[in-house]
Amino acid sequence: MGGSFNSNHFVFLMMGAVWTLALTMLAFVSGGVLGFVVSLCRVSPLRALRLITAAYILLVQGTPLLVLIFLLYFGVSMAGFQVSPLLAADLALTVYSSAYLGEIWRGCIESVPREQWEAAECLPLTRTQRMRLVVLPQAYKIAAPPTAGFMVQIVKNSSLASVVGFVELTRAGQLVNNSIFQPFLVFLIVAVLYFAMCYPLSYWSRKFETRSGIYARVQPE
Repeated sequence: MGGSFNSNHFVFLMMGAVWTLALTMLAFVSGGVLGFVVSLCRVSPLRALRLITAAYILLVQGTPLLVLIFLLYFGVSMAGFQVSPLLAADLALTVYSSAYLGEIWRGCIESVPREQWEAAECLPLTRTQRMRLVVLPQAYKIAAPPTAGFMVQIVKNSSLASVVGFVELTRAGQLVNNSIFQPFLVFLIVAVLYFAMCYPLSYWSRKFETRSGIYARVQPE
C-alpha cells in the first residue's frame, strides 16, 4: 500500500494538464462560436430574437455547470445515446461558455460609443457591413481582456469533468493520490499546475487592459 511520488506520477499529472488544456481549447472555440451568435442575437433589432437569447442566457447561467455535465452524460445515455466523458464535458462547457461569452461580448458591442453607430448608419452600408467594418473591430478591443479572464474560469471549471471519469488534471491527481496516499503533495502539485496554466491568462488580461485603457463593463460571475 502507498508508495513514493516519482517521475511516472508527475508525467501522469502532466498528461492530465495537457487534457485540461485540450478540453479548455475545445470548449472555448465551440463556445466562442456559439457565444458570438448569441451576442449578435442579443443586439438584434428583432425583439423576439433578443428575448429568446436572453432566456437562454438566464437558463444557462442559472444552472450549475455540474448539472449540465450530468444532464449531457447520464441524461443522454438514458435516452439511448452513448456519450463519451470528453464529449459530454465539451458540450456542457460549450453551452456554459456560450452563455457567458455571449453576454460579455454583448456588453462590449454595446460599449462602442453611440456616435460610432450613428456615423456608420450615415454610410451607404447594410447592417451586416456596419457591424463587420465599424462596430465589431472596436468591440474586439474592449472584449479582449474579459475574454482572457473568462478563459481562466474555463480552465478551472474543466475540473468538473472528473465527475464523469474524464482524466483531466484533477482526476489525474485523484488517481495518483489513490495509489500513493499523499494528498498534500499530490494536490499541491495539481494546484501549481493549475496556477501555471491560469496565471499567464490573468497576467495577459491585466496587461492588455492597462495598456489599452479599456475596462469592460461585463465580467463573468
